[in-house]
Amino acid sequence: MAQVVSINVGTPRETEWAENARTSIDKQPVTGPVRATRLGLEGDQVADTAHHGGPDQAVYAFAREDLDWWATELGQEVRDGQFGENLTTRGIDVNEAEVGERWQVGTATFEVALVRIPCNDFKNWQRVNGFDERAWLKRFTAEHRPGPYLRVIQEGVLQAGDTLSVVHQPGHGVTVSTMFRALTTDHSLLPELLAVDGLARKARRKVEQVAGLHQF
Repeated sequence: MAQVVSINVGTPRETEWAENARTSIDKQPVTGPVRATRLGLEGDQVADTAHHGGPDQAVYAFAREDLDWWATELGQEVRDGQFGENLTTRGIDVNEAEVGERWQVGTATFEVALVRIPCNDFKNWQRVNGFDERAWLKRFTAEHRPGPYLRVIQEGVLQAGDTLSVVHQPGHGVTVSTMFRALTTDHSLLPELLAVDGLARKARRKVEQVAGLHQF
């Protein structure tokens, strides 16, 4: 049974290693019910609004199984929230979820919308937490398992331990991993993203920029 094992939130804080001198990547687990709104989880705030946040990046999910894999690779424990995720999941391969897939958690409904593209703040965050950050962006990218950003389709309340139910699959076969590869290491896949109804603006702009497709 798939479930959310941890809900994690953070607020902006000043730091010398963040590109904008502020970051909210330090997500800490919370107990009790949390409300999901169109712009994210209550208690969670975005520091870099140019690259994060908004309806298409309201909530970030990452699998506990993938954190465990990275713990083995890095040689030390990786706690829930360490990768900046809001929802730590278990029992579902979030990277094989289709873009546009919908999940019910508690009374909230989420939709897979975008993928996380690793940045230097993520690399620096690894370093300050004692992880080996050498070539971190390349290493993270090479695995093609970034975790999805989620839209909040139905606002509601959820808490750690809630079941995660897949309530809709669009059937086009464009997964989180496919989108990530298209946007990063394999631009030949970009046209496949056009099969996604309601494709996020950031992804559509990338298709237009790289593939030269201007009419849809």
